[in-house]
Order: sequence, then structure tokens, then C-alpha cells
Amino acid sequence: MRVGRETWAVAQRILTELLRRRRSLVFWGGFPVSILLLIGMILTGRTDLTIPEAFERAAISALVGSGFFFSGVGGTVSTIVAEREQGTLKRLFLSPLSGLSYFWGIFLAYILVAGAQVILVGAVAAYLGARFHGSIPLGLLLFGLTVSGYVGAGFILGTQLARRTDDVNALVAAVGLPFVIIGGTFLPTTLFPENLLELAKYTPVYHMNEGLLGVAIHDYSWQEVGDHLGYLAVFTGVMVIGGWLSYLQMVRRERQL
Repeated sequence: MRVGRETWAVAQRILTELLRRRRSLVFWGGFPVSILLLIGMILTGRTDLTIPEAFERAAISALVGSGFFFSGVGGTVSTIVAEREQGTLKRLFLSPLSGLSYFWGIFLAYILVAGAQVILVGAVAAYLGARFHGSIPLGLLLFGLTVSGYVGAGFILGTQLARRTDDVNALVAAVGLPFVIIGGTFLPTTLFPENLLELAKYTPVYHMNEGLLGVAIHDYSWQEVGDHLGYLAVFTGVMVIGGWLSYLQMVRRERQL
């Protein structure tokens, strides 16, 4: 119970700070919506898809490639770096707050941000005729694995590579954008040449996109998305464990300063 209360308190504090920074809210809300509209209009104009079908595809791409990525990875990195620079971590060490609660509090905060993005992008896409056709529990599982994998990666990048606030944007763009593009976010993987498609299959973003598209549009079963689900389960597990170990290493460094 104590860990649960502390986790919620950390998440609440982070969300409160995000609400105060209106520009972050506009970015995390407006950016995926703008990507949704752009991809939807391109697919409508350049393919045989109907408007609802185009925006069904665009909604998944906008969430995986812009919404979840920049809030899960970028948000986690910026939170860790900012709290290190502001000395918040050192003050937390003096409090009875456990390190586990702080770690899961950040996870919870950005999972809630991602959930809000799903509601916002989903509402705009639904207004344009898009519908979710598949299993909701399976969709939620893929959503949870995707966001958790991104946040875990954010912990690794934020604790190991980013030292100042200025590093955040360059680091996230340099490390993440190639994977987002190769993963089929902005261009359908059906347009990829064979060698690039084979490379894409080794990236987590490809499995996030294909898994969620399969469930949301084609009503794929658990067996039909089994490969994507298995890959994401392993990826997320590695990222969460790696993020926790990186966080512990950062804590030891900060206590020695």
C-alpha cells in the first residue's frame, strides 16, 4: 500500500508540473493530432483507401510514431534530466520516498499521458469516420507494452546519455527518429524495398505499428499477432529491467556528488 501511495504521489506531482507547462501539453496533444491529419490526408489522396480507412491507419501511426514516442521517451528523458539539474533527486534521497516508488511513479505518469493521447487522437479519428475493429483487451495489452517499452528506453537514455536539458531534443531525435521512420510510421511498410523491410522487422516500432494495425483494423486474433506480441514482450522486459538498473546506477552517482 505504501509503494502504491508513493507511486501515485510521484505521478501526480509530474502531471501537475506538466499541466503548468502549457506548451508541453499543446505539443503532446497537437503534435500527434497534426500527424494524424497529415498522414490521413496523404493516404486519402494517394491511395484507394476511403477516408475512414485512411484515418484508421493514420491514428495508429500518429500514436506510435509521434504521441507515444515523444511523450514516453522524450518526456521521461526530460523529467530525469530536469530533476537532476534542479537538485530534486538529492532532496528525494533525504525523504522517506522509496526509489521503487519514484521509478514506477514516472512510469505511471507517462502511461496516463499516453492514455490521454489515445483519447484525443481517437476522438479526432472517430469524428472522421475511423473505428476500432478488434479486441479491446488485446489492443490494451499492445498499448501497455508499447508505452512501457518507450518509457523504459527513456530511463536508459536519460540516466546514461543525457546530462543537460539541452541534450534532450538532440538525443531523442538522433536515437529515435531513424527507428520511427524505419518502423513504418510515416510511410507504409508496403512501400519499402525488400532489404529495408527485412531491416524494419528487427525494430520494435515495426512490431508496435503492425501489431496495433492488425488488431485495430483487421481484427487479428491473439495467434495472428503472436510474433509482434512476443517481440514486444521481450523488448519491453529488456527496456524496463535496463531502465531500472540504469536508474539505480544514476542514484549511486548522485549520492556520491
